Amino acid sequence: MLTVLVDYDSGNLHSAEKAFQRMAVEGDSGDILVTSRPEDVARADRIVLPGDGAFPACRAALGSYGGLFEAIEEAVTTRARPFLGICVGMQMLASRGHEYRLTTGFGWIAGDVERITPADPALKVPHMGWNDLVIERPHPVLAGITTGDHAYFVHSYHFHVTDPAERLAFCDYGGPITAIVGRDTIIGTQFHPEKSQAAGLRLIANFLAWRP
Repeated sequence: MLTVLVDYDSGNLHSAEKAFQRMAVEGDSGDILVTSRPEDVARADRIVLPGDGAFPACRAALGSYGGLFEAIEEAVTTRARPFLGICVGMQMLASRGHEYRLTTGFGWIAGDVERITPADPALKVPHMGWNDLVIERPHPVLAGITTGDHAYFVHSYHFHVTDPAERLAFCDYGGPITAIVGRDTIIGTQFHPEKSQAAGLRLIANFLAWRP
C-alpha cells in the first residue's frame, strides 16, 4: 500500500511526513512517499494534500505542476482513492474561496471558504492554537476520536459547507468553525493532525487503515 503526500511547495511537509511515517510503521500500513510527480499520484492507494498559506496561492501552485491536479482528480473522483486534505488542502475541496479574490476550488464538497467573523469581537483572527472538537457524525477516520478532543488550528478563513451532512465536526470560536468535512472517499481537516498530538495521530492512523 502506498500513501502519497503531495508536494507542491505549499509549506513545510517535514512534520506531516514524519507523523505519517510513524503511524504507517505502527499500523503496518505500507509506504509513505512525498512527491510532486503525477505518475506517483496515479499509482497511489491513498492521497494526502496538505496546504499552508492563502487559498489563491495554493490553488495556483497546485495548478502550476503540469498534470498533478489532473492525476489527483482522476484518482479521487474516478477511481475512488481515499483522499485527505489538510488545512488549505481541505479548503480547496470547496466550490469557491473568497480570500483576497474569488478563486474556484475543486468543487468536490459544495460550499464557500470565507473569512472568520467571531461573534465576540475580543476573539482575534487568525484562529490560532488548540480548540476542542465537536464530533457531529461518525466516520471510520474518526474512530476513537470524541467530542472534547483537542486539535491545533492556524487559519483566518473557514469552510461553510452547503450540505450540513458533509460537515463531520466543528469547533467553537465565537460561532461554529468547520473542523472536518467528508463524503464518499474524501475527508478534510481544517486543523493540522500532524500537530494535534494524540487525536491527530489517531486520525492519521485511521486514514492509513481506511478501506472504503
